[in-house]
Amino acid sequence: MATVDGVPASTAQLAALALTNYGHFTTLRVEEGGGVRGLGLHLERLVRDCAAVFGAALDPERVRGYVREACVREAADGRSGALNVRVTVFDPALDIVRPAEPAGDPRVLVTVRPAGGLFPPPLRVTARPYRRDVPAVKHVGLFGPLALRREARRAGFDDVLFTEPGPGLAPGGEALVTEGCTWNVGFVDAAGRVVWPAADVLPGVTMRLLRQARPGALVRPVRMGELPALRAAFATNAAIGVRAVHAVDGHRFPADDPVLAELRAAYAALPEDRLAD
Repeated sequence: MATVDGVPASTAQLAALALTNYGHFTTLRVEEGGGVRGLGLHLERLVRDCAAVFGAALDPERVRGYVREACVREAADGRSGALNVRVTVFDPALDIVRPAEPAGDPRVLVTVRPAGGLFPPPLRVTARPYRRDVPAVKHVGLFGPLALRREARRAGFDDVLFTEPGPGLAPGGEALVTEGCTWNVGFVDAAGRVVWPAADVLPGVTMRLLRQARPGALVRPVRMGELPALRAAFATNAAIGVRAVHAVDGHRFPADDPVLAELRAAYAALPEDRLAD
């Protein structure tokens, strides 16, 4: 069931979001029992993005309550296991002709679906040039990324990895790796150090948790041409945890690098915040 501010969503509310496609969201994984890794970071993101997108304040405890109620309903309906909960903030009164007018009262849409297992099978991806609009905001404008994901899957890949020209590079020059379609990407260098691309990307909650759990990682530009010198690659987001990337176009990475196992163990060991607290 989709709810807006804790009650079943109306057709008019959903139509307003669909027709304007303006808002922001976060997706969090709620483990059976109500625990969430990085709950505070997810709520912090919603508050920050609401100020950026709507110029409005958002009460994080209000959001927490809506998520808790949605999970309780799922349990009451007999559904068990982990859940992926998406929280979308939008304004049904937004005027597509005059979007600069002050936001009325941004609403909180909560949707729930069963979560798959953490750490799913490795990904095979293709690199494509693309830069998301307003990369620092997790917004609902997903047409560009999903169009490229669709092309990648039609070409036989699992997903798409984004690149952009490096500083001072002419068009067609060596590109910089940025992020995945709906995930952050990381690498392991020859010395066993984790490397995060230095790029204008979404600061993913899972990436932030891993950087806290495993300090000492490098943050630097990663060029496509240096992939053969790197030992392993992985994707991260709240739904998948740490997922190996075993190929970028024609270059293959091992999916069983021990550093990836260490990252998975570190992520699994993170304390869970309780929705009921």
